[in-house]
Amino acid sequence: MTTAQPAGAGATVIIGQKVRAGQEREFHSWQEEVNAAAAAYTGFLGAEISPPTPVQPDWVVVYRFDSIAHLQAWINSATRQSFLNRGRAYLDGPATQQVLSGGTQPPDPLVTVVVTHRVHPDHVDAFLAWQRHMTEQESTFEGFRGTELFRPVEGLQDEWTTLYRFDSAEHLDAWLTSGRRREVLKEGAKFHDFRMRTIDNSFGSWFAFEENGRQAPPPSETKTSVAVWVGLYPTVVLLTLALSPAHLPLWLNLLIGNLLSSFIMSFLTMPFYVNPLLKRWLRPPPDAPPGRTRLLGLGLVTGVMVFWAAVFFLVTTQIWHLP
Repeated sequence: MTTAQPAGAGATVIIGQKVRAGQEREFHSWQEEVNAAAAAYTGFLGAEISPPTPVQPDWVVVYRFDSIAHLQAWINSATRQSFLNRGRAYLDGPATQQVLSGGTQPPDPLVTVVVTHRVHPDHVDAFLAWQRHMTEQESTFEGFRGTELFRPVEGLQDEWTTLYRFDSAEHLDAWLTSGRRREVLKEGAKFHDFRMRTIDNSFGSWFAFEENGRQAPPPSETKTSVAVWVGLYPTVVLLTLALSPAHLPLWLNLLIGNLLSSFIMSFLTMPFYVNPLLKRWLRPPPDAPPGRTRLLGLGLVTGVMVFWAAVFFLVTTQIWHLP
């Protein structure tokens, strides 16, 4: 188990929010405005919006800054408060918030559980011993990928926060519903005042960038989707051309094509084509103007896709006529 310390490391806040039924689209647009405002603050490294999933019923917003001080300046800013006042119409109840100082970000598409505990100062040693025992038990379950423990952050958060990661929702559920976990929870009865949420990072290492030797935060959901499109279009068309001489039935052609495209996207298209091409848009430098970065990125995406469309139009109409 790693106990993350605040000295000189980045800072992350994870915000969970229930959204009123029927207001999801409005909430998402509003939240993107909030994230754009956060990007103008000193030390901003990235923001993500994750909609509810089968393992996470709330919307989750993650902000990353280069220090606790800069994160605190954004969290307590009048700008953010103004946005919160305007966004109340979309929100169903108060948000939950966990602040993490330091720590690491996994390079794999893991399912992460965030647990917060309120611990009396007199019980800290007992809590740490109980957490070590919890980690020992978790580590014996299939798919376990590690734990990090974060101390309270003065001025922002009084709770202790624990992150633990599994390689899939199925392996996580096996641990959460296990008799062994129930036994450990009984042993730590005095620490039963806790909250828990699960975060599923579905695109994983397709968008893994290194920054100063550390894993940089992934891009937003919108950028992720556009980047996948940029890689998927040429991959699928080239595979279709490559498989066409075999004259396979449609169902078999798609079965083989989808399998091959998954491998090609993971091991070739994304790491060697899309990520290098769009890196400054997917993960702009902290001091880059957000508006200019957005326009340049969209212009690059448009230019690339027009190029591929023109190439494949000429190939399939002038050079190679598909049966």
